[in-house]
Amino acid sequence: MIRTRFSPSPTGMLHLGNVRAALFSALYAKKTDGHFILRIEDTDVVRSEDKFSDILQEDLQWLGIAWHEGPGVGGPHGPYFQSQRHELYAKFYDELEDRGLAYPCFCTDQELALNRKLQLSRGQPPRYPGTCFKLSKEEISTRILEGKEPALRFHVPDKKSIDFLDAVKGPQHFNSDDIGDFIIRRKEGTASFMFCNAIDDSLMGVTQVLRGEDHLANTPRQLMILDSLKLHTPKYGHLSLITSDDGAKLSKRGESFSLHDLRDEGYLPKAILNYLSRLSHTYEQNSLMSFDELAKEFHLEKLSRSSARFDRNQLLHWQKEAVMAMDTNDVWPWLGNDIKNNVPESLRDLFIEVVRPNICFPNEAKQWINILFSQQLTFDKEQSRVLKEVGETFFLMILESINQYGIDIKAILNNVKQNLNVSGKNLFMPVRIALTGQQHGPELPQIVSLLGQEKMQLRFEQALQWVRAS
Repeated sequence: MIRTRFSPSPTGMLHLGNVRAALFSALYAKKTDGHFILRIEDTDVVRSEDKFSDILQEDLQWLGIAWHEGPGVGGPHGPYFQSQRHELYAKFYDELEDRGLAYPCFCTDQELALNRKLQLSRGQPPRYPGTCFKLSKEEISTRILEGKEPALRFHVPDKKSIDFLDAVKGPQHFNSDDIGDFIIRRKEGTASFMFCNAIDDSLMGVTQVLRGEDHLANTPRQLMILDSLKLHTPKYGHLSLITSDDGAKLSKRGESFSLHDLRDEGYLPKAILNYLSRLSHTYEQNSLMSFDELAKEFHLEKLSRSSARFDRNQLLHWQKEAVMAMDTNDVWPWLGNDIKNNVPESLRDLFIEVVRPNICFPNEAKQWINILFSQQLTFDKEQSRVLKEVGETFFLMILESINQYGIDIKAILNNVKQNLNVSGKNLFMPVRIALTGQQHGPELPQIVSLLGQEKMQLRFEQALQWVRAS
């Protein structure tokens, strides 16, 4: 069975790069009738916060990404918070130390920084020089008795070739001689990402890891760890990065790219799903698709090696598609209480029908509340010019036509057209401005249906007064 996972660290809001990795992993599991696992990697005790763990789970659920194993669901490989798995990691640390494959390191941050600076000055790649690997047992004991707390480093074997087939980038080759001994347990005793991430993927039976290409250099290190412990190794696929307009990688610091912020802005789950699923993945269909439909057409071989640029206009396109596809009963709660409190229940469906083609977000619907239900409109300079050009006679004819045709705006416009010999933009634009204070918007028959005859007549009387006062 295919088993994928998403393993975020709760140190901030989920940015779109992380969300896409979760989405692709969930889509692949769905396509193959596999299992998708959520694991919270909270070993960074300084930066991890429970609130972020709660928020990221809520955001994933809101997006429609469900997990078969993980927090709130359970499963045979728990616990699914790494902070609760230290005893499990300790067993493997002991094994590596006993076999001479890991050793305590007492080097300070200052010493490590000095070594890196020296290596760079010599044109050498910065890597740990193995200083503490040479310590005897007596020297190690003495330093510990002195109160020095060591980190634990994995000893990288010499002249070892690490090769694997990346599901996205193809064949990969690394030399162990280019990789220095690396930390697998921090000085305070917590597991490093490099170690616990690999161990948990293996113990949880993950078969396919999909993650950002910024983790590509971690893979040979993790493969060496798993190989030394004779543990199962998953396959890896490293997704191309999502960049902002300036070419920088999206990150948790980019608040505008936070899933939580997009949710608060009023973006719909289906819009985000359809946008992200097409970032570095090709779909034949350009229509709005459900999660299950996206999963059915998801293929690892269609993942692109090239970076993908975040394009808000494309996201807005899918938002518009999602808004138009919503069931009327779902639109109403999405619009929010400000809308519900200002639109009469009897006009609910008509209001939705009128404004839906003209909005992408609930805040934009508020504008139409003011337009359609306020008592007085104001006009800017350009609008005033349009009203003044058609003059008093135009609006007097409309008011006379209302008495004859009621809210039949087509009949009213036809009557004005025949009597005043005015047509096209010169006919429709001043009518639209008088009714809404806008040059663009919903169809006129829809507008007058919402306004009703009394308010429609009042709007044209106000336009007439505006012309007379100009």
